[in-house]
Amino acid sequence: MSAVQIEANTAPHAKYERLIAAARHVPPATTVVVHPCDETSLRGVCEAAEIGIIKPVLVGPLNKIKSTAARHDLDVEKFEIVDAPHSDAAAARGVELVHEGKGEVLMKGSLHTDELMRYVTATTGGLRTNRRISHVFVMDVPNYAETLFITDAAINIFPDLDAKRDIVQNAIDLFVQIGLGSHPRVALLSAVETVTTKIPSTIDAAALCKMAERGQINGGILDGPLAFDNAVDPKAAEIKGIKSPVAGRAQILVVPDLEAGNMLAKNLTFLAKADAAGIALGARVPIVLTSRADTVRARLASCAMAVLSADARRRLHPVPAA
Repeated sequence: MSAVQIEANTAPHAKYERLIAAARHVPPATTVVVHPCDETSLRGVCEAAEIGIIKPVLVGPLNKIKSTAARHDLDVEKFEIVDAPHSDAAAARGVELVHEGKGEVLMKGSLHTDELMRYVTATTGGLRTNRRISHVFVMDVPNYAETLFITDAAINIFPDLDAKRDIVQNAIDLFVQIGLGSHPRVALLSAVETVTTKIPSTIDAAALCKMAERGQINGGILDGPLAFDNAVDPKAAEIKGIKSPVAGRAQILVVPDLEAGNMLAKNLTFLAKADAAGIALGARVPIVLTSRADTVRARLASCAMAVLSADARRRLHPVPAA
């Protein structure tokens, strides 16, 4: 049975619903929400708190947060609010709270991603680890059986081979942490399926496969270069004569650069009507990066992934105060 046939027999959005249900079975994660000063971000926080998957700590202008909540009939009185005069100060204080061991998840509110990530990636006082920070879109695509990861489509513009190694490892780790299974199938995308010096991404793909063979990438099954069609469609892979455990059944798509990934994710969102939840990895804590265009379901799924990842980290490597 093909992936398309399998998905046709499942309920719409069932993939996200399973993630949200799983997050409700682990302890809620204390979540530092930076500058939640519009209806969309505050409503997302309230809904995630209401179903019991996060314990929010709101960081931003106290009066603005409360007035926004009152205007849209949202109850924030039960949440801790840390006053900060503006978005820049809120980003700085939010990162500080994580350093103080007062947050297991960091969540973007109504400020620009760059403004938050500037403090996250700061050399002094940031949340960097020895792993490159990268972004994963976790897609609930109608007519595709798998929960589909696309990485990196939001942070690393033109990643080199070392950065791609971390991008792949971050995605594999998340796949396992949120309970989707072990040894995910990772497709390293390019325009063609053969290695050629004319297309550098094919050489990177081949090198990443060798790195996995030598233990430099762990926990996944890698293949590439693969074009998008033969990464996700068994028939396309068969026509091309590609025999691989990944081809036609990919669970993680690693794109050559941010432009390709961003266009792929948005094509799936707006043409295939997929939901796209987003999370940044490789920092001291998972970072929920939502968009104003996100559906309620996608926002809850983003929180659910961060909570499941935080729970896995909590059990293995608790985040200490710096």
